[in-house]
Amino acid sequence: MAKIGFIGLGLMGNAMVSRLLDKGHDLTVLANRSRTNIDAAIARGADEVTSAKALAQNVDIVMLCVDTSESVEARMNGPDGVLAGLRPESVVIDFGTSLPASTRVLAQKVAAAGGAYLDAPLGRTPQHAYDGLLNIMCAGDKTAFDRAHPVLKDLGENVFHLGGSGAGHTIKLLNNFFGMTVANAMAEVMAVADRAGIDRKQAYEVMSAGPLHSGMMDFVAAYGVEGDASKLAFSIQNAAKDLGYYRQMVKETGMDSIMAVPAAEAMADASATMGERMVSEMVDYYAAKGGA
Repeated sequence: MAKIGFIGLGLMGNAMVSRLLDKGHDLTVLANRSRTNIDAAIARGADEVTSAKALAQNVDIVMLCVDTSESVEARMNGPDGVLAGLRPESVVIDFGTSLPASTRVLAQKVAAAGGAYLDAPLGRTPQHAYDGLLNIMCAGDKTAFDRAHPVLKDLGENVFHLGGSGAGHTIKLLNNFFGMTVANAMAEVMAVADRAGIDRKQAYEVMSAGPLHSGMMDFVAAYGVEGDASKLAFSIQNAAKDLGYYRQMVKETGMDSIMAVPAAEAMADASATMGERMVSEMVDYYAAKGGA
């Protein structure tokens, strides 16, 4: 098996590390803000290093699952970054949701260092990651993808190769734009139902019986009707970031997004006071804005 280095053990990254350890992979991890998940991985046999450079020097595949393009760039660049320690023919995989333009620059730098860079953002939830059932939207060098494919299949039920560098992150931003607009629309539906004297559960049951039904609708209803925010373990803060990235990406194509504006502005506003809460809890944001 290839030796794997993993950077970013948050909700999703920790679940992926758990799955990789379940499958018997040789794993090295790098600490970030919290020790809890790092210590759990070490207790199960993972090794720890203190810099991204040291991690890259000791593995065949470097995996990053961090929050922003800025965080990816910080781990990749500089004297203690991945690029400084990258071994020839290594593969670097960014599982986060990043800006495609940043991805393409990093892919060029990794190629110049003798490696290959794959953007491989994720669909589904941390629970799917524990079970190896993620959707993985991979793009970049096809030879590197083929080499990494056995490991990716340990993590994902559906592993796509989508073309050249940046294509994975582009499709992920399209995906998240669509999902977050649906989530915001359903959250507002529940807040307006309250004001109009309509039972939330009845509104959901009628709407979900028709062609509008979707998993995202179910996630929002799980909180709005049952008070369960765990079905969609994705924070408002991260969603606001992704919508901001989507709008930036659209501008780089020469267009302006019309549909993303209200959802992006609502989530950016909500982030100031409830950013760590889950997307389904935007129901409370719209209810408060409406005076409910």
